[in-house]
Amino acid sequence: MDLIDRLREYMASSQGKIVNLKDLRVAFKIEPGSSSDTLLRTHMSTTLVKEGIVVSSGRKDGDYKVITQVKPVRVFLPGRERRPPFDLIFPKDFDTGMEMDFAEDVVIREGDLVTLGGVKSKGKTHLCLNFTAQNLDKAPVLMGNEYTAFIEDRYEPTARFLNRLDKMGEWVEWTDAEGYDRFTLLPVRDDYAEHIIRDKINIIDWINLDGNQLYDIGKVLEGIKANLGRGVGIVALQKGEGAINPRGGQFVRDFSDLEILLDGFGDNDNDILLTIKGAKEKHKPIVGKTYAYTIAGGGTQTINFREVKKCPTCHFSGYIKGEKCESCLGRKYVDK
Repeated sequence: MDLIDRLREYMASSQGKIVNLKDLRVAFKIEPGSSSDTLLRTHMSTTLVKEGIVVSSGRKDGDYKVITQVKPVRVFLPGRERRPPFDLIFPKDFDTGMEMDFAEDVVIREGDLVTLGGVKSKGKTHLCLNFTAQNLDKAPVLMGNEYTAFIEDRYEPTARFLNRLDKMGEWVEWTDAEGYDRFTLLPVRDDYAEHIIRDKINIIDWINLDGNQLYDIGKVLEGIKANLGRGVGIVALQKGEGAINPRGGQFVRDFSDLEILLDGFGDNDNDILLTIKGAKEKHKPIVGKTYAYTIAGGGTQTINFREVKKCPTCHFSGYIKGEKCESCLGRKYVDK
């Protein structure tokens, strides 16, 4: 077999990787400076580049990136299936049994990513667990920084997590008739993309990155989306107090199909302001809409969910002449 054919075979098993001349010489037993070495250099820099098999990596001389080979995807193939929107059920108002108002206005597709950017202790876990509860028929997958702990020689659910599920157990059937979990709990705290279970609802509460690595969130979310298959991802992210965006900013928006922000609503810690920051597909304009609700039942129930608007009396300041606005009580929003 000629050297060029051996190189093509080698590259076929190295797609997506970086190869260098030094390692290739070892693999093919080529002496530096020999005629075979000259041929190797020519094939790598010219022949295989023209064939679209490698490209110079730009790292250092002699390094090449092996191009991952792809085939065109035929779109209008006879019999091509048209998949309906994903039947994701949003959390419901505990008193009325109604889904969050905006649920009927957004379209969630297979492979979509829903991000929940929330201030600390402002309902991220509440929404994650309620998404889980409402979609148990689809056997969702749950991962959380504070859901599991390594005890002695194994992982176990944390006391707080188990207590929350017990409280929700008054209205949620967490187990099947044989006593087995109707969801999958994974003790994962990083490398989330590697643990995504395809074609399932994967709920991650929450992704933690070092402050100087927040730009990496884009790659993390991209990896999660790439592995969802026909499933859906719901990912909670931290948001600073008063911040407009969750940590990661535009990198989060780049990969979010539905972006939700969670903030405090007034002085009561259990009152939440929910903002639709972005939605890639919707039935009517909802981006920028705001909603308020109260978390009750020890952090398990959503009650009094309603749409709110900026207070016209105080012009969204919360105060009039130094005193709290009587219309919005300083919350800046009033019921719509």
